Amino acid sequence: QVQLAESGGGLVQPGGSLRLSCAASGSIDKIYAMGWFRQAPMKAREWVASITSHGKINYADSAKGRFTISRDNTKNTVYLQVHNLKPEDTAVYYCNARALNDLGILPREYDYWGQGTRVTVSS
Repeated sequence: QVQLAESGGGLVQPGGSLRLSCAASGSIDKIYAMGWFRQAPMKAREWVASITSHGKINYADSAKGRFTISRDNTKNTVYLQVHNLKPEDTAVYYCNARALNDLGILPREYDYWGQGTRVTVSS
């Protein structure tokens, strides 16, 4: 089994930055691509970004320019750096992983999920 543990969420003022982390543990040999989704109140879960074990990256259009995904395979950790946060970025951010090394963009394409970390952007 694979466990994913997110951290780094919190209350941030508009224009601020934060870095989310997601540490994988357990059967990490089953993990290839990793990524982030988010779910705002009363909205569907939305794909944000994905990264393969080789560092290939893809971003949702809404994430291009302000979001940066990265990965440290030695630490089994994926990161999401966000700059110039906006109120519409308020959401629970979920880390995920899959047993394929493809950049999936649908929730059903991912095999493992974290519990989520809440990000609130408000003054």
